[in-house]
Amino acid sequence: MAEIAMTNRLAQELSPYLRQHAENPVHWQPWDDAALAQARAEDKPILLSIGYSACHWCHVMAHESFEEAATAEVMNRLFVNIKVDREERPDLDHIYQSAHQMLSGHAGGWPLTVFLTPEGTPFYTGTYFPPSPRHGLPGFVDLMERVAAGWATQREAIGKQNQQLRAALAETSRVGNVDADQFDERPVRDACDGMEAAFDMDNGGFGKAPKFPHPSDLTLLLHRYRCAGNASAGAMVRLTLQRMAEGGIYDQLGGGFCRYSVDERWEIPHFEKMLYDNGPLLALYAEAAVCWDEPRFRQVAEDTAAWALREMRAPEGAFWSALDADSEGEEGRFYVWTRDAVKAAVAPEDRVFALAVFGMEGMPNFEGHAWHLTLRKPLDEIAGEVGMAPELAAAALTRVRAALLAARDQRVRPGLDDKILTAWNGLMVHGLARAGRLLDRPDWIVAGQTAMDFIRTRLWDGERLHASWSGAQPRLNGYLDDYAFALAALVELLQAEWRSEDAAFARLLADALLARFGDENAGGFYFTSADHEVLLHRPRTGHDGATPSGNGVAARALQQLGHLLGEPRYLAASTACLRAFYVGMCQSAMGYGSLHVALAEWLTPPRVVVLRGPQRECDAWARQAASLADPATLVLSVGERDDLPPVLAKPIENHVNAWVCSGVECLSPIDDWVRLADELGG
Repeated sequence: MAEIAMTNRLAQELSPYLRQHAENPVHWQPWDDAALAQARAEDKPILLSIGYSACHWCHVMAHESFEEAATAEVMNRLFVNIKVDREERPDLDHIYQSAHQMLSGHAGGWPLTVFLTPEGTPFYTGTYFPPSPRHGLPGFVDLMERVAAGWATQREAIGKQNQQLRAALAETSRVGNVDADQFDERPVRDACDGMEAAFDMDNGGFGKAPKFPHPSDLTLLLHRYRCAGNASAGAMVRLTLQRMAEGGIYDQLGGGFCRYSVDERWEIPHFEKMLYDNGPLLALYAEAAVCWDEPRFRQVAEDTAAWALREMRAPEGAFWSALDADSEGEEGRFYVWTRDAVKAAVAPEDRVFALAVFGMEGMPNFEGHAWHLTLRKPLDEIAGEVGMAPELAAAALTRVRAALLAARDQRVRPGLDDKILTAWNGLMVHGLARAGRLLDRPDWIVAGQTAMDFIRTRLWDGERLHASWSGAQPRLNGYLDDYAFALAALVELLQAEWRSEDAAFARLLADALLARFGDENAGGFYFTSADHEVLLHRPRTGHDGATPSGNGVAARALQQLGHLLGEPRYLAASTACLRAFYVGMCQSAMGYGSLHVALAEWLTPPRVVVLRGPQRECDAWARQAASLADPATLVLSVGERDDLPPVLAKPIENHVNAWVCSGVECLSPIDDWVRLADELGG
């Protein structure tokens, strides 16, 4: 075991984040049996550091501490040091973020710094620590010395705390189990009311800085606006999407969204771009574009899809994980501008307009020396300020954006995390498929199908999903989110084009999800499978986080698939999941957006529109229906296929018939488009 302790073992790892630390003088270990056995054999506490490759403060702590020989000497002497990529191991991140909140009373984040007993129970936690005391935080070396001294002298107290913590963690996985006949709309209404109380009426979004997009909450609000006529819900979504599209959280040149804004105006982000945000936001902007006939929302959707396909797609057709916040050692350097740089990049006749449209006449908005581009005024107002005819402003902006993007592309690019994560690809495939249907972009649908083919052929082994593809190989036992997000993407893809391989894969995933993650007694789904590595805790949660709740997405996808395929087992599993979390949904006004959508569609089962007849005519009807149908309506263009489940195998005639069903009840077939449009609310 001594040999392991004398080396940094990260050079052999496939995670880009872990490889970033392979040259540190710290004797970093991956999370594996060897490292854990070493800690037990030496009775040495573990210093666990969890981060990810695009994380700015992870880089800061690495430069300040992990790259310093003197700091590394203390770490190596006192601890077994383990590095974890939270994107590869969300199971560990779930557990230790929860433990941090319990021990410290504060929300966590990255980097997460956790001191564990050799058995893996945390006894002291934090996030970023500076090298010397600063801003109320202790210096990292002093902290480590104190933690090690506490481990040596306070074992009994640590043991008692460990017992309490394990009991508290176990409690977080407990669920209620109310009867389904108690379900009503109250939790959904309370969630919308709670968001309205927290809503920023000036800038959109919820709460103060830092401000996150919360696409799961926005999805719930848009669902309630379109399905239940909740006008205030619609107004919150519309204003939030407008303000985000104007601000700097959105890349005004290249498309795509950063993870969050450091201010409440969406102006200055932390500059990392994560795949998991952009898939749901793509779907939201596409739906908002057709809902309000808003060209700006359509443009944002088109540019976000273009960014994903241009910068995030691997040669095999799936999508990489993230772009770093930093380039050349500075956060945001790739994205920010000086006036001189803008003037040099655009044509002379566009210079005045370019500076005005991006608000560069005033003081710099980024660290006192540069501008991060935003669009804070309407184009016609900008045109008036610079003496331009209003009808020429849109073309001028297109020219300016293209010129600045071309110039920016010559800069040193941020680092790319080239892991392919199953769950995050599920989110992007869902976004591409939904936006492709709504905005009639078949190329996006094909891109989504190609990525799903990669998941099915490379990450599915016939029995289980793998969580990650790195180093040209599938890795790691899949988590709940991998199954749930891929399943939801398949439901959306089947509406874009019915492919028999997608339908078969959806059944396989749904069956595996129930068998590997479900709790037949209490309902709901654990985050890790029944045959997963035994850890301190087996999480089960209904809350949305940075990504949607796996339980919420699974409950809705199983419900939709149950109606599409006529499969009672899927409907029963969805109901059991809602029963498990219903008490929590009633008690918490916010945070359960994904489950609230599933509950709303349980209370009012989704309509299923089955289009039968000549395939081309069915497809034409489906394209028109996509923008009319609300989010709780499933539209399937199955033409004259004969490989359908019985519930979809409606009679075929030489013209289109639309079968509109809700639950087990179907209307008489509709053979006139105008009548179907009227039925869909058009």
